[in-house]
Amino acid sequence: MSVKIVKRGFDPNDHKWFSEQSLIKLSIAQEEIEWLLDRNYKLSSILEFVGGHYQLSARQRIALKRATSTQLQYKKRKSTMLPLEIAKNGCMHIDGFNLIITLEVALSESPLILGNDGVIRDLAGLRGTYKPIDKTDIALQLIGNKLNQLEVPEVIFFLDAPVSNSGVLKSKITNLEDTWKIPLKVELVSNPDIILSKMERVVTSDSIILDECKSWFNLSRKIIEENINNPWIISFKNIL
Repeated sequence: MSVKIVKRGFDPNDHKWFSEQSLIKLSIAQEEIEWLLDRNYKLSSILEFVGGHYQLSARQRIALKRATSTQLQYKKRKSTMLPLEIAKNGCMHIDGFNLIITLEVALSESPLILGNDGVIRDLAGLRGTYKPIDKTDIALQLIGNKLNQLEVPEVIFFLDAPVSNSGVLKSKITNLEDTWKIPLKVELVSNPDIILSKMERVVTSDSIILDECKSWFNLSRKIIEENINNPWIISFKNIL
């Protein structure tokens, strides 16, 4: 039986919304959003105002939201980011759906957003539902290869229990322990954000977790840039 090919996180209008001409407009919009954020305006109000002014689509607004934070947040995240060279010094705590879906999107050649904090984020949106696709096993293989390359001694994946097929994904990951030759655990929890926000040596692109966790690794960007051919990475910086 042939496996259905799925492009995770792709919208037919993406090439229009993130065209070279659109990126010029989005770059200006991001500067204005960041300026207002640094002056304590609420993000929801900013996106409504700036998005309306530039007549941005809902997807473009989501992209700007995921790419932009305050200068204070950028500095905080930079200060707690760990070099991957020390990944071998302890257990790595992975935001499972977050990492895997981002890699599935990259493998699908769907758009990824490079935030001003240096973190790559997708536009897929989980919304409580998930189903493994033809890219899932490849994404897991890339993760395992990188963990071995970095000599990570132990890893724990945290998956959102309420999300559909979280148990299926847990089984997929658990069955890879012998292949990866790395001790690993997979925890199904009601809210990984709360747990990971209090931990160190975290892997995620979730802004809420990055603002609260003790330390983190930018693992997804490392995998995407080094191991996936021609990923569609969009940056709103230095467009003009």
